[in-house]
Amino acid sequence: MKRYHYEAKDGATGKVVKATITADSENSAAKLLISQGYTPRNITEETDSNGIVSKLTNRVTTKDRVIFTRQLSTLIAAGLPLAQSLHTVLEQTENKKLQKVIEDIISDVEGGKALASAFSKHPDVFSNVYLALIKAGEASGTLDGALQRIAIQQEKDAAMMSQIRGAMVYPVIVLSVIFGVVIFMLVAVVPQVKKLYEDLGQSLPFITQIMVSAADFLVSFGWLVAILLAVLIVFLKNYSKTEDGKKAADTFKLNVPVFSGLFRKLYMARLARTGQTLLNTGVPMLDMLKITSQAVNNVVVGKSIDNAAEKVKGGKALSDSLKSEEYILPFVPQMISIGEKSGKIDEMMGKAAQVYEDEIDSQIASISTAIEPILMVVLAGVAGSLVGAILLPIYGLVNNINFG
Repeated sequence: MKRYHYEAKDGATGKVVKATITADSENSAAKLLISQGYTPRNITEETDSNGIVSKLTNRVTTKDRVIFTRQLSTLIAAGLPLAQSLHTVLEQTENKKLQKVIEDIISDVEGGKALASAFSKHPDVFSNVYLALIKAGEASGTLDGALQRIAIQQEKDAAMMSQIRGAMVYPVIVLSVIFGVVIFMLVAVVPQVKKLYEDLGQSLPFITQIMVSAADFLVSFGWLVAILLAVLIVFLKNYSKTEDGKKAADTFKLNVPVFSGLFRKLYMARLARTGQTLLNTGVPMLDMLKITSQAVNNVVVGKSIDNAAEKVKGGKALSDSLKSEEYILPFVPQMISIGEKSGKIDEMMGKAAQVYEDEIDSQIASISTAIEPILMVVLAGVAGSLVGAILLPIYGLVNNINFG
């Protein structure tokens, strides 16, 4: 089977449609289009280079995915057929890679495949949570509602991650500037101070001698330090992709000072929000737990959810199953327990998610406020050390010369 890009006129609406189709030959593609009510204008076989360029030129961001999901939900809710809704969204999509993905989905849907099956061919764009909600929405006849829930879920998760990254931007910038200034002083200024003392036959003060030694080492072996750092970064990057590396990194996040509480609440918010969305759409309990264990994006917390799923499979209540897991915060099973008694587990999980999302907002604000004075103290300490090691000895020499 080959893929063909086509341009055709829709016999029902009169609109010109551009998409892709899978067929054995160009003639077969034309016949298939005619059978679907289209009048072909142009049919071109897709080449490998088109696929390569598409992959290299763009990527699908969360924003792109949310806009696509909301638009598709709105069109389906308005009563448009699925294929026509996809064609309409395609015309409004600017992201080249997402256009290619939508064309593939259109081709599959027009070929008779279910939407969830068409989406599942693109795991780099659509997550397991996304696919599960689409499948549940199709089964229950509430696809538009499922798509809306997906968009809301993605927006909330993206907003939380954006806040956390935003809180880290300021300290990273300040620390980078401090590091750059220190390197500049060691390489450019300290050697001049050393030469001045040597010319005058004076011995260096202790703190200045330390900085001179550091500067000499940096000048002589800076290239080696740079190579070792590059090797370390590559090693850590590759190690983080292994199972042991992911577990080590995720365990570190759960126990790192200052930020561990923030990360734990983030994972609980994801657990509760994803669980609420899946259950609300009709996904069975065990399937919900399986998908959620991956959606939290932490293998340690995911393992705790998997352990709870095994207990649920054995007949134990979800709240009791989660309660005994180390990395599940107590509030989640408490809210689920209330939901089990009232028959509204999804609603209680939603409320738990909202509580954690609000706490994350508050904690990020507190951390951002606390980081600024800490950085000022660090900056003052570095500045004081530089002054003590460079400027004060120079003033001392000047005084000695004047005194002499």
